[in-house]
Amino acid sequence: MTIGEIVGAFATGEPPLRIEAYDGSAFGPPESDLILRLKSRRALQYIVTAPGDLGLARAYLMGELEVDGVHPGAPHDVFGALEVFRKTMTRRPDVRTMARVARSIGRQNLTMLPIPEQEVPAAWRRVAHGMRRHSKKRDSEVVSYHYDVSNRFYEWILGPTMTYTCACYTDEQRSLEEAQENKYRLVFDKLGLKAGDRLLDVGCGWGGMVRYAASRGVRAIGVTLSREQVEWGQAAIGAQGLGDLAEVRLMDYRDVPERDFDAVSSIGITEHIGRSNHHAYFDRLHGYLKPGGRLLNHCITRPDNSRSVKAGAFIDRYIFPDGELAGAGTVHLEAENAGFEVLHEENLRQHYAFTLRDWCANLVEHWDEAVEEVGEPMAKLWGLYMGACQYGFEHNKIQLHQILAVRLGDSMTWEVPLRQWWQA
Repeated sequence: MTIGEIVGAFATGEPPLRIEAYDGSAFGPPESDLILRLKSRRALQYIVTAPGDLGLARAYLMGELEVDGVHPGAPHDVFGALEVFRKTMTRRPDVRTMARVARSIGRQNLTMLPIPEQEVPAAWRRVAHGMRRHSKKRDSEVVSYHYDVSNRFYEWILGPTMTYTCACYTDEQRSLEEAQENKYRLVFDKLGLKAGDRLLDVGCGWGGMVRYAASRGVRAIGVTLSREQVEWGQAAIGAQGLGDLAEVRLMDYRDVPERDFDAVSSIGITEHIGRSNHHAYFDRLHGYLKPGGRLLNHCITRPDNSRSVKAGAFIDRYIFPDGELAGAGTVHLEAENAGFEVLHEENLRQHYAFTLRDWCANLVEHWDEAVEEVGEPMAKLWGLYMGACQYGFEHNKIQLHQILAVRLGDSMTWEVPLRQWWQA
């Protein structure tokens, strides 16, 4: 069998892109603007030995797959082509066809190939090596793996706000910086913060929410497990003259000693804590608030509450080891079970697609600098990851929900306006 015939054996139909192989065979429409090229037998080995997104990622990152017809650093187009390939290569051939495929490939080519250095061991191996899932040590190492890449690299992707969470666009054409500022404004207003209040921001990143609140007179503490984020955040606080009001600490959210905060913001950390820890997480945040204090939880979710919460192989092995996504209803449930009363919830899925669109565009614009800073494999990995996420938000594979909740006092009452008090 030719490589084109082998690829076609796994297809559910004719894929909407051209697939060309190193033996000169091809599969798919000749007129396609996108061409996925298998450069060597190793590309097929990666795909066969690790079916799905993991094998595709390995082949792409090891330079055995390439996509023609797009800018070489255009991550969304690249992933779009790979995603189409993955989605259409889902049929399992019959036994006779599988035997022919095996004979064509050769048993010697069904062995594992070297994997990209960025790949971490499978989750079961991480547990086997004594790293208990979501222990403080393991969480710290996971966060460092993802976030301690290079502050300069993140600056090129995220832009001046250094904000690595979903922005909020008043319209599709707003700039990324305007949309991120608007997101912080939205969180600030939902929490009803005012000068003199105390805010705890868990999983604070580079301190964007902390600095936004402090610049409006709020005493704000942010905690993160990333040393590079703390370094950058503290420098930014000093540069803005906010040292008397703002602080970014290298600290696990479970170790914050202060209590009686007026508000807690949790922007993009719930995805990291593990589904089994949701109740303990919200219980902890509940304990940080004074009676009547408010929580804003902002996190990526699944579009339903029935599927597995575990991430796919590519995300778990390359991007967010141990990351888990629950449905918004599940997050809502656990917040209530921890004692919160939920006041408001909204889905910002489309906003995250726009955010990722802009991050991808930033990476394309700074591709050469990014490659020089972190190397081409890492730059390609981030392009693949962000393109995958943009695709996911655009096609409702994942969502982004904000939940506003309040810690009730002993009287089971609270002081909030009767109707929505913030501008959407």
